[in-house]
Amino acid sequence: MKSLLKNAREQKGFKTRELAQLADIDQALISKFESGTRKPTKDQISKLAQLLEIDYETLMVAWLKEKILYEIGDEEFALKAILLAEQEIQNNKKKINSAILSSFQSILDEIEVYKSQIQSLNHFELRKISKTLESEFIFKSIRLSANSLTLEETKSVINEGLTISGKSMQEHMEAINFHETLIYLKDLVQKKINVNEKELLVFHNLILRGNTKSENQEKYKNDPLVIRKMNLFFNWFETNKNSLHPIILASECYLKLLEINPFEKGNLQIANLILNWILSLHNYLFTTVEENDQNRDDKSVFTNYILQTQKVNLIRAIGLVSK
Repeated sequence: MKSLLKNAREQKGFKTRELAQLADIDQALISKFESGTRKPTKDQISKLAQLLEIDYETLMVAWLKEKILYEIGDEEFALKAILLAEQEIQNNKKKINSAILSSFQSILDEIEVYKSQIQSLNHFELRKISKTLESEFIFKSIRLSANSLTLEETKSVINEGLTISGKSMQEHMEAINFHETLIYLKDLVQKKINVNEKELLVFHNLILRGNTKSENQEKYKNDPLVIRKMNLFFNWFETNKNSLHPIILASECYLKLLEINPFEKGNLQIANLILNWILSLHNYLFTTVEENDQNRDDKSVFTNYILQTQKVNLIRAIGLVSK
């Protein structure tokens, strides 16, 4: 780890004094980290990873490796102990995920039944469902920014290119932007591209395009803490994307993004886009969370709300094509 830190600092052109000031860490400690005579704390690792642009996971693995080696050294049974510890960590993670899943299992089973019915529909029926739910998603998404277009007016703007009398060009542009963002999202889903920072920033640029009030499109807030938290968010996503149920994963991503609040404008819309990006990748239907829809302080309550909404949407979608 010491060489990782020193090499990264030198590549960035920082003196130890400059890095110490930026990281708010004593200069003597920085030198000791690089010589290996002292170990940084977990919080200091996060700061250094962000400032030196070192991959957080790479630095954390190096840090944990050194902690383990320091504790066990060359003990005779070290390797056996590490193998047992690995098994226990994996088992604990499985137990936690299993407990979360079992608490929602009943409604998840119902959702899968309805989802199977949807997937058995023909192309024209699926197109009808998509067009209806996507128009509603755009309408509800632009309403989050106080857009006054009605649902029918929104459909006219995005489907027929009409100009609605008495509505501002900004409101028209918001609807068009969201429609084009949705097309872009669907293309990512078709290519099976998973959540990543590059595309999240593209979403932000697309939804705010032409908005003269927003100078920071495709940029986070100018706050090192936000950047660090977003790095941690993507690390968390990569770690959990294959172990959590997609709806639970999508719900937690939504909550985490709103907690970070990374942009000056458009955070609710971005959280909804990420929620539906994950749902769409796993063939679930669009679900929009409106501003005062549900208590976001309780993760379990919010996840249940998303599950219930998905179930309602699936039942409604089946009804759309059975009329």
